Amino acid sequence: MTARWRLWCAAVLGAAVLTGCGSSPTGESSVLNTSALNATAQATGSGTAEAPAADGTRTVTDALGEQITVPADPQRVVTLSEPTLDGVLALGITPAGTTAGRGRSTVADYLPASAQQIPLLGTVAQPNVEAIAAATPDLILVDGTSINNNPPLIETLQEIAPTVQTGLAGGDWEANFSLVAQALGKESDGDRVLADYHSRADELAGGLSSHAEQTFSIVRWQGNSASLILKELPAGRALTDLGLQRPGNQDRNGRGHSEPVALENLAEIDADWIFFGTLGGSSVGNPQAGGGADSAAAQAVLEEAARTPGFTTLQAYRAGQVVPVDGSVWTSTGGPLLMSRILDDVSAALLGT
Repeated sequence: MTARWRLWCAAVLGAAVLTGCGSSPTGESSVLNTSALNATAQATGSGTAEAPAADGTRTVTDALGEQITVPADPQRVVTLSEPTLDGVLALGITPAGTTAGRGRSTVADYLPASAQQIPLLGTVAQPNVEAIAAATPDLILVDGTSINNNPPLIETLQEIAPTVQTGLAGGDWEANFSLVAQALGKESDGDRVLADYHSRADELAGGLSSHAEQTFSIVRWQGNSASLILKELPAGRALTDLGLQRPGNQDRNGRGHSEPVALENLAEIDADWIFFGTLGGSSVGNPQAGGGADSAAAQAVLEEAARTPGFTTLQAYRAGQVVPVDGSVWTSTGGPLLMSRILDDVSAALLGT
């Protein structure tokens, strides 16, 4: 095991995470204590890049503090997670290959239509190593939202092409995107993308003053069960950026993943407004299980949820303020394109624009 992965495992063990360092991801239930891991990454000075060397390479310090030598101008980039795919597209680059989105057999619908034509090299939980090698990448981008706690797979990928770990499960989406930009040698472009997002979020927040005293919940409904998207995940970050309040029990960071809520405790998902999404019957480990993730699918699942005892007594439901949204956007993960779509949805739901 490399020093890089000894660092990773030490962080995991120190955080008392149940998943062993030698195991592979088993699906959406695999969760890391991201506060400890983020602290470890920060302590190693991750997220820096050096100027190109004479041989046409650059050195990037990844999210685990490992120095990775990458091409100064990569031409065939492969992305193996939703945040890295979103990030490279936001920077104007079409990757040579990617993986299907969480709970899907394709990439997420919110991405540009051209993204549907990118060759698929497996799923976020199970990348196809042979297909990745056949794509002849000169740079591979991964993060903890996909290849989570799997050193042997990372080492295999490193034999194919320089592999940069851009972020941790449940980590800061902006830091993840910034490291994607650094790995591509597009730091200035990345800074502009983030500045544009924050400028738009600030402008939209200024128009939401009439909602300042209301509360907002983000719910994923899967297989007749509910889970909460808390403040550390992208959709939660977006609500914070917009100055929108969470209910008291949700006014906190989670563990880097959606938090299940027992049906007998359904009141925990309530708020003045609920943004309500689904990933159909699928999961990250079983994308073929069927069901959709778009707002129409959320509307259909909402009608099913309304038959659950206690759902129709929720304040948001009684007020007609449960908003069906695309689960691939609101209850999954991504980068600047996903965050921009969330701003669109909030504007449409609360301002009618």
